[in-house]
Amino acid sequence: MTQHVLLNNVQHQHIKVINQFNAQYGDNVTSVMAFPTEFVELQKEYPIMFRRNAETEKYQAVALLGIQKDENLYLDESLDSGWAGHYIPATLARGPFLIGFQTQQENGETQKVPVIHIDVDHPKVNEQKGRALFLEHGGNSPYLEHVSTLLKVMHQGIAVNDAMFAAFNEVELIEPVNIEIDLDSGEKHRLVGNYTINENKLQSLNAEQLAKLHKAGFLQLAFSVVASMSNIRKLIEMKNRRDRG
Repeated sequence: MTQHVLLNNVQHQHIKVINQFNAQYGDNVTSVMAFPTEFVELQKEYPIMFRRNAETEKYQAVALLGIQKDENLYLDESLDSGWAGHYIPATLARGPFLIGFQTQQENGETQKVPVIHIDVDHPKVNEQKGRALFLEHGGNSPYLEHVSTLLKVMHQGIAVNDAMFAAFNEVELIEPVNIEIDLDSGEKHRLVGNYTINENKLQSLNAEQLAKLHKAGFLQLAFSVVASMSNIRKLIEMKNRRDRG
């Protein structure tokens, strides 16, 4: 159950948000939506892959967090944050917040302005413990400012998402990838339905194609996706350690 409402410092003055990660809060997810605006950070710790909507044929990037259903290998209850990583994907780090739009009149014109909404039924929302949203004497707390930054990362990422994939498609960089995983326990897993960047094609692009991707800001993102695939080995190592207890 969700109940998204416009955040305000009167009605929600005493609300706090638990800024920790745990399965009980719904953080036990195998993958999360990823945005072009965070690829450079994501590629340091997570495999970035693409998935394709069968109906719209549009691509969306995801950060892979586990191997099996409802498994997030980055959850670690021994850590204060509950997260075994330096950068937390924006989709999870934002917690119960999301961007909404409010219609405002500006210079005689109607404009849609992005505003912060909160899911007041989210399991991390309460009035007893966690991070305050507003300062005692008014103004946003540092935590809410951080959330605002994360939401901008997502909003700006959504804005360039289709253009990025169109640019990748134009030079035929996207290819399907099936991943075979053999664990120390003897278990075997096969990850299907994912796409990645063809590294050989990326390296073979001519100067004009490279320049076009670079000018659009997408060349670095393509290389980030390629680099991120080495994190699949990291996931396997994390899974083997988890299985050994």
